[in-house]
Amino acid sequence: MRKTIIKRCEAMGLRMTGQRRIIAQVIEDSDDHPDVEELFARASALDAGISIATVYRTVKLFEEAGILDKLEFGDGRARYEDAERDHHDHLIDMNSGEVIEFVDAEIEELQERIAKKLGYELRGHRLELYGVPIKPKRD
Repeated sequence: MRKTIIKRCEAMGLRMTGQRRIIAQVIEDSDDHPDVEELFARASALDAGISIATVYRTVKLFEEAGILDKLEFGDGRARYEDAERDHHDHLIDMNSGEVIEFVDAEIEELQERIAKKLGYELRGHRLELYGVPIKPKRD
């Protein structure tokens, strides 16, 4: 079982204030890819004293420490996810902005084969697919 964000921050010697702990917990509890404004809304619902500046500073600190991955999907918003989540790729709905996580064994194997064919051992990758629904969603 992987360590929580708070535990990893403490292990790295980062000072964990009460507000940083709340922000870390909000990120940990997220099953989407929130941007700073979304993180602020969620964190300030738990502690009205948290400012957006605190969220920006905390996210930057966590990103620099390798705790968070910054994701940019071309919509002008930086989004974040736990850097130690299980590997997955992303499909971005260009109409709604929805981000769908997926894992596909065939894609993983193909990437390995391509790297090997080009004379490389694959150490990591990030795959983002951009598309629009074939059939519009009905409300």
